[in-house]
Amino acid sequence: MAFIYNSLKYLLNSSNGTSLGVAMVVILIVTVYELIVRRGRRLQNNNHLSDQQKYKASDDKAENSEDMYDETITNENDARILVPVEDLVPQTPFNPEIYSEEEMLKKSKDFYQTMNARRSCRFISSKPVPIEIINNLILTAGTSPSGAHTQPWTYAVISNQQLKAEIRKVIETEEEMNYRRRMGKTWVYDVQTRTQTTWVKPYLEEAPYIIVILKKVYGIGENNKKINYYYNEISASISVGIMLAAIQNAGLVTVTTTPLNAGPTLRQMLQRPINEKVLILLPIGYAAKDATVPDLERYPIESIMKLYD
Repeated sequence: MAFIYNSLKYLLNSSNGTSLGVAMVVILIVTVYELIVRRGRRLQNNNHLSDQQKYKASDDKAENSEDMYDETITNENDARILVPVEDLVPQTPFNPEIYSEEEMLKKSKDFYQTMNARRSCRFISSKPVPIEIINNLILTAGTSPSGAHTQPWTYAVISNQQLKAEIRKVIETEEEMNYRRRMGKTWVYDVQTRTQTTWVKPYLEEAPYIIVILKKVYGIGENNKKINYYYNEISASISVGIMLAAIQNAGLVTVTTTPLNAGPTLRQMLQRPINEKVLILLPIGYAAKDATVPDLERYPIESIMKLYD
């Protein structure tokens, strides 16, 4: 390194413009070299850190460092517990019912047959559905697992006819732009050849209920402090999946509607807080007497399962 710096002194003292240019290039090379060497030393030093030191170093760089612990605090019964023992949620006994293999086979087959009859239905009767049934469907959806048990979902239930009409207008306006401009010819071709759908969605008014599912991107604690809601979209989506199963089990129908670009407007219409975002929309009711569905088939098990035994 001393030789390089001495050479730079000579070049910089020279009046030759070419020498000055060479000097600048050499300075750049030396700077990059030193950065690489320093990074290598840091990585080498990190390899010698204990696990606890690595956690501490990681904490120092965390974006929400105020929410992290300064050091590892272990539980005497489990060295992997990194939080104070007094903060742990107590455990409770769990003894689910155990069935015989014959019962399990029958129950699993019966449930499959129930779910295999499920279809996305765009022809929904206006026949009233008791709100108690809707309550049970949402309670069932609320049993879904979620990241750190944050339960990041809100089920907004709309039965008001005027509000349903307004929601339909917003969605159809955005959907027409999707079909005509935003999504492209391939998307339109795939959607319409398989489902024969357009941006006109009368079922949004005809169904006795529209349920708008919103994901909570984060929670709001005391003094408006943000609370992390981990994996909020995955968690809310799993909840919707359970909701679909509950709807089918109750003998009702729906069609999953993803209101592309209409989410912010719907959130404001429903007066939901800023930490919630529209995920999906479900019109729910009985199938209309003249209902039809596309004649499509589901993949066989060989196409969706790989067994590693």
